[in-house]
Amino acid sequence: MAGKEKPKIITDKNQMRTWTRSMRSQGKTIALVPTMGFLHDGHLSLVQEAQKHAQLVVVSIYVNPAQFAPSEDLSTYPSDFDGDIRKLAAVPGGIDVVFHPHNLYDYGLESDLDRGANGGGFGGRAADSCLEESGSEHETWVRVERLEKGMCGRSRPVFFRGVATIVTKLFNVVEPDVAVFGKKDYQQWRVIRRMVRDLDFSINIVGSEIMRDTDGLAMSSRNVRLSPEERQKALSINRSLSKTKSAAERGELSCKRLKNLVVEEIEEAGGRLDYAEIVEQESLEVVEEIKSPVVMLVAAWFGKVRLLDNMEISI
Repeated sequence: MAGKEKPKIITDKNQMRTWTRSMRSQGKTIALVPTMGFLHDGHLSLVQEAQKHAQLVVVSIYVNPAQFAPSEDLSTYPSDFDGDIRKLAAVPGGIDVVFHPHNLYDYGLESDLDRGANGGGFGGRAADSCLEESGSEHETWVRVERLEKGMCGRSRPVFFRGVATIVTKLFNVVEPDVAVFGKKDYQQWRVIRRMVRDLDFSINIVGSEIMRDTDGLAMSSRNVRLSPEERQKALSINRSLSKTKSAAERGELSCKRLKNLVVEEIEEAGGRLDYAEIVEQESLEVVEEIKSPVVMLVAAWFGKVRLLDNMEISI
């Protein structure tokens, strides 16, 4: 892949599928990295991971309206498509295609899908109107019924339905051999893995480790919305997770006491917890005592910004 420059940009889903099938007919393998744009080094690490698993790499940039609840403002999601392309072009080895559709829920004329080829997302339109704008409302949804219920699923009840559905659509359009997801969104990664298993997708789902800034904060597109003071307070998340892991490795196996370490640290820093849970890594079942590999999952608000983080614990 050495020597590549600006990636090919495809906005039409049929053209995307045609490109993939043409490459596969030449014996090429394809990896997909799904994103919502506004890329940072965490996203670029997913691209580098994808390069290890396939000969060609496709990055999708699509702000999915179906995972936003009515109370969540789709129009505030950050976007910098031109900047994203520059960052992707600078990745060592480069990528092959950016799939940047206008609206994957629009079932009108194919030419409509070419609109917005140089912009991001939906230009601030409400999610509901995006799902219905063609006059033929989208009504088919994919759900992973048990894994989606806890944690983020409690506070964002439509989120995983939207994620599973759009990832299914991307898989059906791009037809990759491999797809790479960041483990920062741990529940999402597990939901997608279970969906792929249950629906018999022939796709290898790779989980890429969390990338952190030098101060320990997990990389996220939301971090830019933190004030300097809020960012300092948000460092309590990683500190609390590290303390919890160390305590477990020293022999503290009570999940109640371990969770208290996280709650106290974050609340003392001024954060507002959405949840703090210790769950079995694959089933995401809440455990009371650590007897097998688990993951400590946290979602917390600092100001108006909700941050996710986690840390796997293997005793």
